[in-house]
Amino acid sequence: MSYTLYGKTNTRAFRVVWMLAELGLDYEHVQEGPHGASIREISPLGKIPVLKDGDAVIPDSGAILTYLADKHGRFTAPAGTPERGQQDAMTFRILDELDAVVWTAARHSFVLPEEERVKAVKATCAAEFTRNIARICDEMKGDYLMGDELTVPDILLVHCSSWARMAKFPEMPENFKPYFKRIKERPGFQAAAAKSAG
Repeated sequence: MSYTLYGKTNTRAFRVVWMLAELGLDYEHVQEGPHGASIREISPLGKIPVLKDGDAVIPDSGAILTYLADKHGRFTAPAGTPERGQQDAMTFRILDELDAVVWTAARHSFVLPEEERVKAVKATCAAEFTRNIARICDEMKGDYLMGDELTVPDILLVHCSSWARMAKFPEMPENFKPYFKRIKERPGFQAAAAKSAG
C-alpha cells in the first residue's frame, strides 16, 4: 500500500494528515499549494488536497476521509447501514453549514481579488456559523458527534471550528469546548498539528 498526499498541511490537507495519523499509516507528503505543477499533473482542477493510492487519484478532503475510513474499516459506520446514512448526513451538513460558510468568509477577507471582496459578508458568515454549530453541538450523541467513537464528521467539525477561531468568529458554544479539548488531546490530532507547525 502506497499513499501520496498532495497539499500543504495548513489547508484542508490537515484533515487527511490527521486521518492518516489516526490510522497509523505511512505515506509520502508533497507539500504544495493549490494549482502547483505537481497538483495539476494529477488533478486538472488544481485544488488540494489530493490523495494518490497507487494509480487512483482522489480529490476533495471529505471524499478522501470517507475513502480512507471505508478502506481501513475505522472511524466510520459500515456502508449501507442506517448509522452510516446518519453519519453521511452529518458529514454533508458540516461541509454545507460550516465549511462552506467559513470558506466564504475567507474568500471575502483575503482570497478573492480586492475589488471582488464584500467586507460585510464576513459578519454574516460569522453569525451563520455560530447558529449552525450551536445546533450541531446540541445534537451530539456522546463523547463524539455520532456516539462514543471518533468518525469522519468529527475531523471535519474540529477543523472547521479551528478555522473559525483563526477568523475571529464568536466564541464556540460552552458544550463544544470540552469536546474540542478532548479531541485536540488525541495523539492523531497532536501528530497532525506538529506537522502543520513544522
